[in-house]
Amino acid sequence: GKSRSWINGSPATATQLREIGDQLLDIHGQHAWQSLTRPDTVRSLLDAYAGSSTRALEALWTQWRSAQKALADAQAARDSLQQEQERLAWQIGEVGKLNPGAEEWSELNAEHTRLSHTQTLLDAVQTAIDALEGEDAGALAGLSRAYTALHNQEHIAPEYAALAEVLASSLAQAEDAAHSLHATLRKTEQDPSRLGELDDRLSQWVSLARRYKRTPAELPGLLAAWKTELVRLDATADSQALEAAERKAQAAYRTEATALSKARTLAAPQLAKAITLAMQGLGMQGGQFQVALQKIEPSASGLEEVQFLVAGHAGSTPRAVGKVASGGELSRIALAIAVTTSELGTAQTLIFDEVDSGVGGAVAETVGRLMRQLGRDRQVLAVTHLPQVAACADHHLVVAKQRDGKSTVSSVALVLGEQRVAEVARMLGGEKLSGTTLAHAKEMLGGL
Repeated sequence: GKSRSWINGSPATATQLREIGDQLLDIHGQHAWQSLTRPDTVRSLLDAYAGSSTRALEALWTQWRSAQKALADAQAARDSLQQEQERLAWQIGEVGKLNPGAEEWSELNAEHTRLSHTQTLLDAVQTAIDALEGEDAGALAGLSRAYTALHNQEHIAPEYAALAEVLASSLAQAEDAAHSLHATLRKTEQDPSRLGELDDRLSQWVSLARRYKRTPAELPGLLAAWKTELVRLDATADSQALEAAERKAQAAYRTEATALSKARTLAAPQLAKAITLAMQGLGMQGGQFQVALQKIEPSASGLEEVQFLVAGHAGSTPRAVGKVASGGELSRIALAIAVTTSELGTAQTLIFDEVDSGVGGAVAETVGRLMRQLGRDRQVLAVTHLPQVAACADHHLVVAKQRDGKSTVSSVALVLGEQRVAEVARMLGGEKLSGTTLAHAKEMLGGL
């Protein structure tokens, strides 16, 4: 099943283990020089030597980038906003020329319908007048005769009086209607000019409505909505506040970045001098180490890129660490850097995994002494095949592999006393131990 991790009795994630591991352990492998070609690694080493940190700068960089994005988004929106304002203004101007009234469309249609049917209306009025006023068959004459006939017989049949009164009232109403019809006939005229004006006006309404995919009756409301939206867009806040925020964030970033640059500029030659000195003790007499700073565009890590340059021998031109040809030189340079910078870290345990690969003799003794020096104030573990390095240790653990049936088992055992001497002698002369190799091993271990 899956393994479970714990820190101080509490469950922990792999990420938490890595984070706490970085604080507790500092591991230097035999290929440690490869990391020295990575800008982030060398920059971190220089910053650690300078006593600086990019944490505050990274936060300010994030703030500046956020302010830049907010301003850019606002400017993009402003361009889009301006286009929308121009579009609305043009549409308002076009429909505004028509100046459609709220009820005008229905009124225009009603008037147009009436004018286009004027002759029909006049004919209807004349027909009604003729029906009322005809000399023999007219309604007025008929009502008058009916009234007179009944009225003349009221002295014989009093009950006719009520009927005669009804006829008299009807006659009066018919006469009023005839009077109104004559008035309508007099004031109603055909007006081709006005009808043409109405046709043009209605055509303009229909054309604009079709262009904006609306019904003509919707034009007044559409125009009002456009005007309201244009006022809102005009009132939209400008980007002055965002511009001020961006300038403030940039100034804060550049202040911190400039301070970091000064610290790096001051520390670079000091670190180079310290590593150069360590290189001399590792058999690279005349070698030179340089810390180069190159200006770059602003970034989360600052205003410069850091690069380690090395000249392996006196008179040679410093080159990037990754371009140094000798594997032994690479190992010694990495060790010199590790020794110089390891004291800066907070890790209380340093692990050197075969960093002495490619060296031997007096240089190997120097490597051992350097590790012993580091071990004065912290725990140093070294995996080595060199007796000169092993002899400098206070304690020795032997790692061995054995066949256990079909599998291979690795074991780690603490060795003391004569067994410790024997293991160093084995590193010196192989499996067959002679008195000479044992004596040499004891001498290397300090006469134990």
